[in-house]
Amino acid sequence: MRMMPIIACLLAAAVPLCGAAQRSEEMARYQADLLNLFHTVFHAPTDNERYNANEQAVDLFREALQQEDAARWQWQLGNEVSTLASPDDRFRLITWAVARDNGEHECFGFVSVTDDEGLETVYTLHDKSDDIPNPEESVLSSDNWYGSVYQTIIETKHEGRTYYTLLGWTAVNALTQRKVIEPIVFKGSKGVPQFGQNLFRREKNRRRKVLQYASTAMVNLRYDEQYVRIYHNEKKKGRHGRTYTVQVPKDNRRKIIIFDEIGPMVQGMEGLFQYYVPTGTEQAYLFDDGKWVLQKYAFGEDPNEALNKEFEPLPKTVPAYQLTSPKEGQ
Repeated sequence: MRMMPIIACLLAAAVPLCGAAQRSEEMARYQADLLNLFHTVFHAPTDNERYNANEQAVDLFREALQQEDAARWQWQLGNEVSTLASPDDRFRLITWAVARDNGEHECFGFVSVTDDEGLETVYTLHDKSDDIPNPEESVLSSDNWYGSVYQTIIETKHEGRTYYTLLGWTAVNALTQRKVIEPIVFKGSKGVPQFGQNLFRREKNRRRKVLQYASTAMVNLRYDEQYVRIYHNEKKKGRHGRTYTVQVPKDNRRKIIIFDEIGPMVQGMEGLFQYYVPTGTEQAYLFDDGKWVLQKYAFGEDPNEALNKEFEPLPKTVPAYQLTSPKEGQ
């Protein structure tokens, strides 16, 4: 008779474990089904096949992200689907792009946000890039999104506030591709995502930085640690006891957003992005006092020879989430 309470306790303890195992198996099934669909999305030979599979993938992914264990599940969906989590686990981003036969690309994805009450809310992203006339100056929503396959989430802090900045890439069409530096904020208690923010000092109307350039070019954009020269004000006393302010340079090793300056190959092609390539100058954004501050001539242009020897321009690399041509995947 004394054994009954012990058995009952063991059974009670086993129930949550069984439930967790069943949920894990369910998430694994979602992942397997999504892998099959995404293989068709990225490798099927026709627009119709790719977009039919993508519509199914979007619906299934939305369903999967609303499951109890979705927030803890580590998605493994290959290099063509980007799955990112913010360093503080406040939100997750899942993005990918679908190619058309004419070389155009359309982005899809989700933002899964943990609100102030600890609940997960899933927002579906709708790519409206073609309908956004001034993307560098626009504040956008999940329903009006400047589509990108995001590769990095940067978390910075200032005076108790947390700021998030996204680095993204996508092919645009057969002639051009683009990279973006894009702040994201979350509004209200539910954490509604808003893309674009006035986070760029001395760039009044900028809400994101867009680099659009030739499909054959290779352009750097990454978050990395390098030496930068920062000027700060210092008060000094001159003759007759008068105080004046001078700017004093100091070289620090800081994490910065590094990117290539781009421009047209020759004069007269301004605005024709299929002819834009790196100019040979690298620039950077440094987060300082709650803003991104542009650092021109970030590398190899400083008169301090010792400083120049500490770093080299970063090698050109293909995007982490490079797309495969559907015809190459046949």
